[in-house]
Amino acid sequence: MEHKPVRKIVIAGGGTAGWMVAAAISKTLGKVLDIRLIESDEIGTVGVGEATIPPLVHFNRMLNISEQEFMAATQATFKLGISFENWKRLPSKEGGENYFHSFGSTGRDHWTAGFQHFWLRGRERKLAGDYGDYCVELQASLAGKFAHLPKQGMNYAFHIDAGLYAKYLRKLAEGFGVQRIEGKIVEVPLASSGDIAAVKLDSGALVEGDLFIDCTGFRGLLIGNALHVGYEDWSHWLFCDSAVALQTATVGPAIPYTRSIAHESGWQWRIPLQHRVGNGMVYCSKYLADDAAKKTLLGNIEGEVLTEPRVIRFRPGQRLKSWKKNCVAIGLSSGFIEPLESTSIHLIQRGITRLMQMFPSAGIRQSDIEEYNRQAWGEIEHIRDFVVLHYHVTQREDSPFWRACRSMEIPPSLAHRITLFRETGRVFRAPNDLFAENSWIQVMLGQGITPESHHTAADLMGDAELSAFLNDIKMQVDRTVAQLPSHQAYVERYCRAGEMPAAR
Repeated sequence: MEHKPVRKIVIAGGGTAGWMVAAAISKTLGKVLDIRLIESDEIGTVGVGEATIPPLVHFNRMLNISEQEFMAATQATFKLGISFENWKRLPSKEGGENYFHSFGSTGRDHWTAGFQHFWLRGRERKLAGDYGDYCVELQASLAGKFAHLPKQGMNYAFHIDAGLYAKYLRKLAEGFGVQRIEGKIVEVPLASSGDIAAVKLDSGALVEGDLFIDCTGFRGLLIGNALHVGYEDWSHWLFCDSAVALQTATVGPAIPYTRSIAHESGWQWRIPLQHRVGNGMVYCSKYLADDAAKKTLLGNIEGEVLTEPRVIRFRPGQRLKSWKKNCVAIGLSSGFIEPLESTSIHLIQRGITRLMQMFPSAGIRQSDIEEYNRQAWGEIEHIRDFVVLHYHVTQREDSPFWRACRSMEIPPSLAHRITLFRETGRVFRAPNDLFAENSWIQVMLGQGITPESHHTAADLMGDAELSAFLNDIKMQVDRTVAQLPSHQAYVERYCRAGEMPAAR
């Protein structure tokens, strides 16, 4: 492999992925690079990703973005977690068994054992409340409250308009010297080495580069069509392959969490922004037709419908390689896991961060390529397992879809995590695992897994000491939440956006 210094970067595709790449690289390395981004106004983007997770806070800080300015520009609200409704089982006459996957931590760990062990001992002795009683982010969510707290603060993310975020980042990137080129890519000529030499546009222009970033979405024009990198299909674990999305008018105060509502053959999202609510239905086309999915979604929304429902097809899985030759795939071109845990924008961010850490200024090395691919693959496998967990560990048997989810053979890595927690109450965070122990605990408990035992360290506390320990944590949580303003009031004071034009 020729070790040619990398000076010219070509980003194929705009949207959220393309402009995140452009903004990050131009901000950090732009003074020594020529960066061009190619996109066509005629080609739409998926653009429905509105829910994010906490690492985006750090990404924006890296770019020196004012949070208030960013939130006003993207009509954003705060997000403290996800409410999972009807996932464990169908609601009974007494009501459903909903649960919450909140950001942040729950309780206080001991060096020998996680908080869940002390909580399990407390439940056994009838001294403990619900697991979520000991988490500030969860209780603030249920109370509809939010504020930036001093010291450690709350762990939060955002609900954003992804299209507006792309526009915001475009302005930022162009300010750092990125050149946007309007056009459609019609051909990708290769050099004799097998590297991409250039991309040819419908205008006939050739755009040459040293390193190409494929942000062309599901099409994968460079990594797939030109370099023929295969795709590992995960639809035998993740059955949903379609989504229908629409927007509705706001009918009440914005809540600081995403709602995920399970239905007969999939699930529905509700994401509150300042100017509207994002809605969608994720489903498996084998069990539910498009028209039926639209009907289900339209029958379970609030407020005036602002946009026509549009169907999006996807194939869950991962490119066999995210980096090949002089091409790195970032975003949907590198793989896709359905939006259940709001990981799409995060995977873009991780791809960018990894590329900057291994940026081939002095030339592309095979060792960098292999390490990049190894890390990317391991990371997305953990996310895959976490999403599969929600479907497989359920008591629902009311439809062929849920029966298939319950009976499917799951990845051995996930089977081990489930067995370990069920038998011992233990959870260990794997290297490159996005989701910390508390995330796994909340979902496994919420989906109905009750550990058979707990760590012996929890038995060293007598009832009085354990009760005092648990009550002290709960009282601190309650005091903190009681002092918080409403989420709606905080957003209006902190980052209120201007009026939006009418939906197109």
